[in-house]
Amino acid sequence: MKKKFGIIGNPIKHSLSPVLHNYWFNKYGLDATYSIIESEDKDLKNIINKIRNRELTGINVTLPFKQKIINQTDKIINDAELTGSVNTVLLENNKIIGENTDVFGLQAAYLKELDNCSSKNTLVIGAGGVSPSIILSLQKSGVKKISVTNRTNEKCIFLKKKFKHLNILPWNSLEDEIRNFDIIINATSLGLKNGDDFNFNFSGTKSNIIYIDTIYNPLETKTYKFLKDEGKKVFNGLDMFIYQGQKSFYLWNKINPEIDDKLLDLLNSKLK
Repeated sequence: MKKKFGIIGNPIKHSLSPVLHNYWFNKYGLDATYSIIESEDKDLKNIINKIRNRELTGINVTLPFKQKIINQTDKIINDAELTGSVNTVLLENNKIIGENTDVFGLQAAYLKELDNCSSKNTLVIGAGGVSPSIILSLQKSGVKKISVTNRTNEKCIFLKKKFKHLNILPWNSLEDEIRNFDIIINATSLGLKNGDDFNFNFSGTKSNIIYIDTIYNPLETKTYKFLKDEGKKVFNGLDMFIYQGQKSFYLWNKINPEIDDKLLDLLNSKLK
């Protein structure tokens, strides 16, 4: 019987998850499909019931459902439990399991390449869906000084309850304070294709700044391009996206799929 997978989120049309997973299904000869599932809050229970009834085999979860989906699961495990954020759902021993592969995605994509992480002053912009995963992956990589800022301060306070050593930076200080950080990670949707963007450029950052954008569509957001043109070290969200998808694929299929050149060319062709 054909296995069916999908991704839920809103907005979701920009997602390349179907391209990623269908490539791997084809490569490994699996009888499976992966599609976009446009969803609203009221749809979550029905989607989880489809997994329970085996109409769906598993799903990925993106904004704004990474926290909301937890109430529909039977159990959250590992990094999902530590972050309170779920991006992968599967059925195991007739139980709906929520897992998090974003933490692995960030570590595998970027943090393993960075030297002396522990001493770097790091800022996470955004306190929503993927932010807990970023904070946990920074902590796992030994980063001690982590600040967070968000347009609504309440979300930062909520995050600080989970991560006690977090420093909260007021949103209206962001433009002035960016000069003090060694690593800046954009965990908001600002810069997403056809979406809103930052209302200032990132001039004044340190010459050796590392800027990581969790957005991969477009490959170069306005901020990414500005800092790249200044000669700063910049990363887009594509590698993180691929690595989190690789771990999700393994959780569902018990196959660790290869990230080959053909796949990278395919994904890049979709983003031009």
